[in-house]
Amino acid sequence: MKRLCFIGFLILIIGCNYAQTQRVNPLNREMEKYLKEKEAKVGVVVTDSIGNVIAWINGNYQFPMQSVYKFHIAMVVLSEVDKGTFTLDQKMVIKKSDLKTKTWSPIRDLYPKGTTLTLGEIIQYTVGQSDNNGCDYLLKLIGGPKVVEAYFISKGYPNISVKATEAQMHKSWNVQYKNWITPAESNRILFDFHKKNQTFLTSDSKKFLLQCMLNTTTGLKRLKGNLPEGTPVAHKTGSSGSNSSGVTAATNDIGIVYLPDNKAFIISVFVTQSTESETVNEQMIADLCLIAWEYLKPKE
Repeated sequence: MKRLCFIGFLILIIGCNYAQTQRVNPLNREMEKYLKEKEAKVGVVVTDSIGNVIAWINGNYQFPMQSVYKFHIAMVVLSEVDKGTFTLDQKMVIKKSDLKTKTWSPIRDLYPKGTTLTLGEIIQYTVGQSDNNGCDYLLKLIGGPKVVEAYFISKGYPNISVKATEAQMHKSWNVQYKNWITPAESNRILFDFHKKNQTFLTSDSKKFLLQCMLNTTTGLKRLKGNLPEGTPVAHKTGSSGSNSSGVTAATNDIGIVYLPDNKAFIISVFVTQSTESETVNEQMIADLCLIAWEYLKPKE
C-alpha cells in the first residue's frame, strides 16, 4: 500500500510538472533551444498582458540582483512619498562624504564636492542611470536594505532578499549573492506594479517610476537591443562585471515591454555563473526578449 501511495505521489508530481511544461510551451522550447550551448545559468520568465506565465526557465532559482534592486528600492521610497513622509520636490543635501569614488556614479561625476538635489532627481539618477551613490543615499533615507526586504515580504512576495548596500557589495565579490530574487518573483512584482489596479503606489508615483524606467540609459543592448527602434521598454538593469576567474555573476534586465497594440508583456532575464563575454551575455538577453516579442506581437 505504501508503495502504491508513493507511486501515486510520483505520478501526481510528474503530472504537475508536465502540466507546467505544457503551459509554457511553445515559447519555452524555442528559448531552451537557444540557450542550449551557452556557458551560463540563465533565468527567464515571461508573463503576457493578462498575467499568464508563458515562458519559464529556472524561474525559482535565486539569482543575484545587482542594480536590478534599485527598482525595488525606488518603490519603497515612493511608498513613503505616498504616505507623506517625503515629497518628490523635497531638497536633499548630498555631502562629499556621500559620494564614494570607486563606484559608478553620475551624481559624483557631475558634483564631486557634493550638491543639493530633489528626492525625485535622486530617484531618477538611481533608476534611470543606475547611480550607486544615489542608491545608498536612498537606502540610508528609508532605514537600510532590511526595510526593502520587509516591505515586499509584507506584501506577499517572499522570494526576494535585500541584505547589502552598494558600498557593501563593492567590498567583497560574494556579498552580491545576498541580494537575490527569483525570476518568477521578479515578474510577479513587475506585473502587479504594472496592472491597472495595482496597490503598491498612487497613480502619480507609479507614473513617475515608470517614466524613470522608460528613460533608463544603461543596458540598451539588453532587452531593447533587438526590438524595433522606438519600442517603449520600462526596465532596470543589473551588472556585476567579471571576477579574476572570468566568471560573471550578474548580467540582468527586467522590464515591461510594450507591443504595437499598446498591450505589454513582462520579462525578467537573469544571467549568472557565465563564462561568456559580456557582449554574449547582453546578446542573450536581447535575443530572448526578441523571441518573446515575435511570439506575442499582433499577428498580421
